[in-house]
Amino acid sequence: MKALLIGGSGNISSAISKQLAAEGHELYLLNRGNKSHNVPEGANVLIGDIHNEAEISKLLDGQRFDVVADFVAFAPEDVERDYRLFNRKTDQYIFISSANTYQKPLVSPITTETSPQSNPFWTNSSAKIDCEKVLYAHFQNDRFPITIVRPSHTYGEEFLPLSIQGANGPWSVVSRMLRGKPVLIQGDGTIFWTVTYNTDFAEAFIGLMGNPHAIGQAVNVMGEECLTWNQIYELIAKKLGVELKPLHVTTDLLIAAEEKYGYNFTGGLLGDKSNTAIFDTSKLKSLVPGYVGAIRFDQALETIIPNFLSNPALQVEDPAFDAFSDRVAEALHAAEQSLLA
Repeated sequence: MKALLIGGSGNISSAISKQLAAEGHELYLLNRGNKSHNVPEGANVLIGDIHNEAEISKLLDGQRFDVVADFVAFAPEDVERDYRLFNRKTDQYIFISSANTYQKPLVSPITTETSPQSNPFWTNSSAKIDCEKVLYAHFQNDRFPITIVRPSHTYGEEFLPLSIQGANGPWSVVSRMLRGKPVLIQGDGTIFWTVTYNTDFAEAFIGLMGNPHAIGQAVNVMGEECLTWNQIYELIAKKLGVELKPLHVTTDLLIAAEEKYGYNFTGGLLGDKSNTAIFDTSKLKSLVPGYVGAIRFDQALETIIPNFLSNPALQVEDPAFDAFSDRVAEALHAAEQSLLA
């Protein structure tokens, strides 16, 4: 299979790239070359800016691919550009949408591919919905061979599934755990959340690549492991060998503070992580027989946590988020003292 991944070196796509290369496929990665450490041996790297359509058209002149997958398309103009670049030049175009496009608040605890899509709380989700509409129109009008995948929370060796973290990534929370400081968890932490290790995601994704039955389909692509936010944070703390000090705070309070402190809790929480995330994956399993999310979160942490603790590049402190977390802790403590006085 000759495959082009646009991006190909991120949290989700790097696992796919590595597996495709290991299986001997003819793999091309188109990106800016900023994450060379995630490029597998044997991959053909094309350096370019996908937003420069003329440059990319020249770079890909004469090429045809069995599959093209775009991991960095976020707006309708991105997929319109891809349509112009790859129409009649690929047998399958895969768009990576998102499970957070489904209606919020939820109308059912179990989400299927036919669940309504509407998320007014997060502009990223609304843009993904618009992308899907554009692609379906090209499929219906011109038979552009699309497949839409909707992942939930996919994590990996450089990415932990957290509900609230700083702008610099997971270390902002891991660092607080290691220092014995309270960490923010929205609500009471009992919302169920689906997490998927990126190698499991890669297995499912590759099963859809080149699959004629996936053309014209939207597919939930994730495992079936559901944990509460409390469990997720407890397992991380346990692997770190520290006591978890959870600080449960209402989503409403966080949203009230977001403008002052520069965070987007409306989108990230109301539009996503404050809602139950349990998905029907029967369609995926019918398209990729035998697929199962094989790696549990606690098992994955056996690799992830040592990687974080040994890799200085992942240990990026976030003083602003640290100060914000302390401010919330102080405010909640003061409220408790006042209430009990």
